[in-house]
Amino acid sequence: MKKTIKRALVSVFHKDGLDEILRLLNAEGVELLSTGGTQEFIESLGLPCRKVEDVTSYPSILGGRVKTLHPKIFGGILGRRSLEGDQQQMAQYEIPEIDLVIVDLYPFEETVKSGAGEADIIEKIDIGGISLIRAAAKNFNDVVIVPGKAQYATLLEILKSQGAATTLEQRRALAKAAFGVSSHYDTAIGAWF
Repeated sequence: MKKTIKRALVSVFHKDGLDEILRLLNAEGVELLSTGGTQEFIESLGLPCRKVEDVTSYPSILGGRVKTLHPKIFGGILGRRSLEGDQQQMAQYEIPEIDLVIVDLYPFEETVKSGAGEADIIEKIDIGGISLIRAAAKNFNDVVIVPGKAQYATLLEILKSQGAATTLEQRRALAKAAFGVSSHYDTAIGAWF
């Protein structure tokens, strides 16, 4: 069954290759949500972007370590559209549905390879991003996950051929890729430790 993307959360480290995707999403009437540098990037393209903190009513805290980790964000990703109970709670707590999550994780492996010190390496262990990937992939029935730059082309092709709508098969394939990204990332961190 096709699902229409109405709201997208974009939280990326690498912004290159996103311009066309963001323009197409905007042209399809998709509301863009973001934080920090990604939000500034989206606005620099002349596109409207809602701040995550306007949804959560919390600013980015602890030196940027906590931005998206909030029930209004994760509820919007994990809420099951077909379950009346989930829908009632989302309405009760004013949780907006998030139908697309685009993440590009902090470059942990590249930071290790650069010879950076331990403190710098630890700050490149992505927490919010990996959590967003896992949440969106878990709820692939309702949500599209783009877990990194390698999948930008897949989303771009879908937007060009189908507009802001995806099939269950496409969402499942992206979820599989997402758990591959998550597994690889955590394996690299485990190996470093």
